[in-house]
Amino acid sequence: MNDGRESSAGRLLALIGEHRTTIREALDDEQYTVLLARLGALTEAAPDDDRAVRRALQGVRLALLRLPFDHPVRVVLDRTRLVAAPPEPATVAGARELMALLSSSPSPSPGPEATTPDQPLLAPALSAEEARARCGGAAPPPELIRLADPQGGDRYPEFQFAAGSGTPYQVVLEVNRLLLADIDPWGAAAWWLSGNTWLGGTPASLLGRLPDEQLVGAATALVEGD
Repeated sequence: MNDGRESSAGRLLALIGEHRTTIREALDDEQYTVLLARLGALTEAAPDDDRAVRRALQGVRLALLRLPFDHPVRVVLDRTRLVAAPPEPATVAGARELMALLSSSPSPSPGPEATTPDQPLLAPALSAEEARARCGGAAPPPELIRLADPQGGDRYPEFQFAAGSGTPYQVVLEVNRLLLADIDPWGAAAWWLSGNTWLGGTPASLLGRLPDEQLVGAATALVEGD
């Protein structure tokens, strides 16, 4: 960057490398595999394809939301206010260097208390039939977070529906589009149900209490680079 500051993407990749051991300890095998897959997608993006790099970075940030609230990488992720500007071509090169570092480092297995609770599973949710009823008998919008439950079928986290009307919040649909909830519903759910330092609480608990623009801005801050 012309002002000599490191890009937000560069800072994030550097933090992942610096805290790679504790990241591995904090994530279970499935969550860590997702993170590696998202980083792998970033390494394969064309450096001059801003859209592809942005989408890949978004996937990396969503994967990191599974970290505990007090993890250094998660703290920075929550506190960083990003603005929309094209990511640098060096981002892809940085991701490739990071992947090489991760592949050459020992990977300790997470301990029994190292993994974080799967909050989306613990949150109140509606069945597919209940969600359809909330939508006036129509199919739920594809922007809604739909979590696959092998035991009970598809589940729709209830926070997405307004308490009074029972219909989906429009701001939820807008934010879910930003978070690519149709592609990564678990990552989107983790954002809504995790503490957010910038907002001062979990986004789901602030629906109807904060202006919609603030929630959209917080989601934009996560998915866009500076």
